Amino acid sequence: MRQWPVQDAKARFSEMLEASLEEGPQLVSKRGEPKAVLVSLEEWESLWKRAKPDLKELLLGPGPRFDLDLPPRGKWKLRDIPDFE
Repeated sequence: MRQWPVQDAKARFSEMLEASLEEGPQLVSKRGEPKAVLVSLEEWESLWKRAKPDLKELLLGPGPRFDLDLPPRGKWKLRDIPDFE
């Protein structure tokens, strides 16, 4: 992955775009620290789909995706039902 200082990325954006399409992701740095990545649309859609599965994939997938802590049912506090009459 090639690193571009932000000044070079701004001045030579077309070149950086072509490099991202041909070589893969391009890193943009500000004051020497990596801050952003330029990727092709195809790669972005692939990453987005893997990060956020659709409902069918979620329902057919193996097991739960996370643990949900629920309080015990006997300790729930119920509110009184107001009388509106």
